[in-house]
Amino acid sequence: MLQNVQAQPVRKKTYGLSTILRDDWFLAFSYATSLVFFLAGDLLLANLANPFRWALVFGWLFATVLGSALCVVRHAEQLALRLGEPYGTLILTLSVTSIEVMSISAVMTHGDNNPTLARDTMFSVVMIVLNGMVGLSLLLGAWRHREQHYNLQGANAYLGVIIPLAVLALILPNYTLTTLGPTLSAMQRMFLIVTSGVLYCAFLAMQTGRHRGYFTIAGEATEDHNAEKSEAPFIAHAILLAAYMLPIVFLAEQLAHPVDHILETMHAPAVLGGVIMAVLVATPEAIGAVRAAVANHLQRSVNIFLGSVLSTIGLTVPGILIVSHVTGRDITLGLEHTDFLMLILTLAVSVVTFASGRTNVLQGAVHLILFMAFFMLIFEH
Repeated sequence: MLQNVQAQPVRKKTYGLSTILRDDWFLAFSYATSLVFFLAGDLLLANLANPFRWALVFGWLFATVLGSALCVVRHAEQLALRLGEPYGTLILTLSVTSIEVMSISAVMTHGDNNPTLARDTMFSVVMIVLNGMVGLSLLLGAWRHREQHYNLQGANAYLGVIIPLAVLALILPNYTLTTLGPTLSAMQRMFLIVTSGVLYCAFLAMQTGRHRGYFTIAGEATEDHNAEKSEAPFIAHAILLAAYMLPIVFLAEQLAHPVDHILETMHAPAVLGGVIMAVLVATPEAIGAVRAAVANHLQRSVNIFLGSVLSTIGLTVPGILIVSHVTGRDITLGLEHTDFLMLILTLAVSVVTFASGRTNVLQGAVHLILFMAFFMLIFEH
């Protein structure tokens, strides 16, 4: 009898429709929301002056887009585990950047009064990631593990590309004389598009090629990734990733209505629209970065938040410039007043923070203070 039991083959877990319905039920909710707004959008988006209706519509759309973005990142990470480098990193980065470009483009082209939305969104992403995400990750990680370590060479490589691209995209337009205002001429835009793309590709080649060791630390990456690998086949994750991304474009365009209402009718600060878009983009990666830091995998956390800023500037800026050229929409890039100073201060503090290879509670607290200053200056600048 014992021999018969041992001879029975072990049944493998199957990945079928029931598994998809259990793990990816949010996909049905996302498409149902898209269908509702496609059929009854005019009715739902009417009379947004009613605070209750505005809050209901905004919360519904915001939660749906955010949930879809979280699912896109989840499936992109699974594809990254299966493909390895450099294709894994490329898919994960392009997925998040595509969400950002699609969301910004949908809102930017919806109304006539959004020339600064792309700039405000990119600046908000930098502030949320380099101050909020970094501060929370370092504070919680150091609070639990006292002192954490990361690869100094990798952090320096990130900052060495982030700083010049941030200055070229968000500061240089204030000082050019070819055009009026904080904008760039056609030649300057082309230069920024090409240099951003070339620098990012060069960085990606270094990160996934001969200097891959700069972005790892002994005992972290393998342990973390193997624990998260799912049983679903490759093609299932690829199809579900694409399926989640499809409704994001339409829902982001619908989200533009309550966002425009609060900016134009209720006269909220213009940068608030950029903050809303930035939260949609940064939240999925923020969750992963904080979890990694708390689990004492700071190297992975560093790769997430510095990689997020780099892709925002290195890929989103060229994408938005191309969209503005194709659609004929003006775009304002140069930061002004307090935003200019906050960007300079954040970049300088980041250089100091990632200069030793070790982090502590104080560094996290400093970045969180800068994050709170950023939010305070939105309303009192």
